[in-house]
Amino acid sequence: MAKFTHFNDQGRARMVDISNKNETERTALARTSVFVTKEIYTKINVRSIEKGDVLAVAQVAGIMAAKKTSEWIPMCHPLQLKGVDITFDWEVNDDRYELIIQAFVKTKGSTGVEMEALTAASATALTIYDMCKAIDKGMVIGQTYLIEKKGGKSGDYYRGDDNHEQ
Repeated sequence: MAKFTHFNDQGRARMVDISNKNETERTALARTSVFVTKEIYTKINVRSIEKGDVLAVAQVAGIMAAKKTSEWIPMCHPLQLKGVDITFDWEVNDDRYELIIQAFVKTKGSTGVEMEALTAASATALTIYDMCKAIDKGMVIGQTYLIEKKGGKSGDYYRGDDNHEQ
């Protein structure tokens, strides 16, 4: 049976000791989405939401969240991030308006940045919801998942199309 690394000899939670791990370049890319109404889609794109430029504010929120991940997720190590980028793309089909959010995070360190990328994507989506909820509280935040991660002892990971449901 594999030994769980996040438990001490007493079976209690602990932060894993990474002091002996090599510092390498590590990246992660996460994805989520927000399904919105046509009205919200239009207002975001013409920048007429009363709270301000939704995508600009959400982008900053995602970057801030990546930097603060260890304050949200108890066993995450505080990391010195080297780069964070949040991108947006719309997928419009019939009356379905989906804002695709991708969060890319990079560091050089002893542990990966998967949680930082996932946290950034999630905070970005939540900020969009917050800024648009006065128009429609029925928005749906879509699946949130890791697309890829590079670097580290466990090697690279690339999600295949068959690894998640859409």
